[in-house]
Amino acid sequence: MMKEDFKENTISTEEIYKGKIIDVKVDTVQLPDGNQSKREIVNHPGAVAVLAVTGEGKIVMVKQYRKPLEKSLLEIPAGKLEKGEDPEHTAIRELEEETGYSSGNLKLINSFYTSPGFADELVYLYLAEDPWKLSDNVEGDDDEFVTVEELTLGEAFRQEEEKIIHDAKTSYALLYAKLFLFPEGD
Repeated sequence: MMKEDFKENTISTEEIYKGKIIDVKVDTVQLPDGNQSKREIVNHPGAVAVLAVTGEGKIVMVKQYRKPLEKSLLEIPAGKLEKGEDPEHTAIRELEEETGYSSGNLKLINSFYTSPGFADELVYLYLAEDPWKLSDNVEGDDDEFVTVEELTLGEAFRQEEEKIIHDAKTSYALLYAKLFLFPEGD
């Protein structure tokens, strides 16, 4: 079979939930073999994540409580794309709001789907080199409470071993940093 033969054709869609961050639907699809199945799908507007590395070689991170996990995680700053917003603009906004840092030197590392089996969320990962601390705080989301930490790459990997860092975007960013920014170690 050619790869186009694996396409699933949507027969019907049932909207389940429309929320502030996600929408949920169930599609009835026709499979390549002619049978039907259901696909539960989460629609998300996309997000950005920022690997911010200071001139001292520290990675700027945020600690935030994650309700679905019932615990706090240490992560790189990240946030949701607003409708029609350029991902680079979102990256600067989130970096400023969550950490109090800014950067004039952003580079797109890559983009990736977080969970393509059930969600269409696409995350754009940026590198912010030599970020600087803003003199005034930028107001963030009213329902977001974070603390800012700066870690060496070695410290970050130790936090990952202890599962304090335990999310895909941050792990991806740390591997990028190890391979391309600190190949000799921190």
